[in-house]
Amino acid sequence: MYITLLKSKIHRAVVTGADLNYDGSLSISADLAELVELEEYEQILVGNIMNGARFETYVIYGVRGHGTVVLNGAAARLGKPGDVLTIMSFGLFDPAEVGTHRPKVIVLSEKNEVLRQK
Repeated sequence: MYITLLKSKIHRAVVTGADLNYDGSLSISADLAELVELEEYEQILVGNIMNGARFETYVIYGVRGHGTVVLNGAAARLGKPGDVLTIMSFGLFDPAEVGTHRPKVIVLSEKNEVLRQK
């Protein structure tokens, strides 16, 4: 039996845009996504700290170094620029890995710059 654990987390990401007409997903600056080992098209759970909305979508890499966090498609109705998000992905782990697993976590500033990395 495998156990689902937190794999990656971007905490306090500030929404920089919303595009209702895009097919879907959450665009995240590639450099930020890579710091927490989020793969492009990987499934994510997003929590909007400002309005309590929680939704699942997938990652699209945005322009590296721009601090991009853009709600696309239906997700654009669940937040607006300036909202603060927690972005999470989960993985299946063998029980033997549970004691040693540590998720990749970054905490961002209001400009989506890395304040802390765990």
